[in-house]
Amino acid sequence: MRKLFILWVALLAASPSFSQDKNKKQSIVNRPADHFLLQLSNDWWQGAPDSIKNKRKGLSRGANVYLMLNKPFRGNPRMSVAIGVGVGTSSIYFDKLDVDVAGTSRKLAFTNLDTLEHFKKYKVVTSYLEIPLELRYTSHPENPNKSFKAAIGIKGGTLLKSQTKGKKLQNANGNEINDFTQKNSSKRYFNTTRLAATLRIGYGFFSVFGSYNLTSLFKDGVAADMKPVQVGLTISGL
Repeated sequence: MRKLFILWVALLAASPSFSQDKNKKQSIVNRPADHFLLQLSNDWWQGAPDSIKNKRKGLSRGANVYLMLNKPFRGNPRMSVAIGVGVGTSSIYFDKLDVDVAGTSRKLAFTNLDTLEHFKKYKVVTSYLEIPLELRYTSHPENPNKSFKAAIGIKGGTLLKSQTKGKKLQNANGNEINDFTQKNSSKRYFNTTRLAATLRIGYGFFSVFGSYNLTSLFKDGVAADMKPVQVGLTISGL
């Protein structure tokens, strides 16, 4: 990740196409340029086998927050490149399934709990420190808050935390046993770095976005090749 960050910063600094036009510099620098991004999403694991996919419960969700540096192109201020830093999180909810992230076996165990004690609420949570890079288009760069916007990009991340969280223990019939909360945390089975492709399209402060992992969520051989996907809403500004 350190090498990736250094490479991206070097590319930004060396690019000849960033804005240096003195006549437009003041307006371009001072305009709002989506320096802050808040994203709320619906999440899932693409490629999950049916034994896992069929155990999903409700709406799995994610939240991403980024601070971005925006650099308009010299010859065309409608185009810009933005690089930033932030945190991306994801919570995948399951019903009557145990994901043994704190286990010690070679493969990650996914255990069906249909006839066993289970938690009423259960999720797998991941959080990443991320560096997003976007190629942006803004139809009216002097007034971006009333402008069509589109961005395509890529983001690299390093895993901060991966854990499961279960609340309200129930018996096999769904009757509550107690209000116990269980948390298990380990990075053992997870890839600690990830790369994802991103896309945003919208108007003004709001846009829809999608993110697709190019790397697998889990290490080779410990689980199926599952790639996280996020689709949701971006609120941007500053």
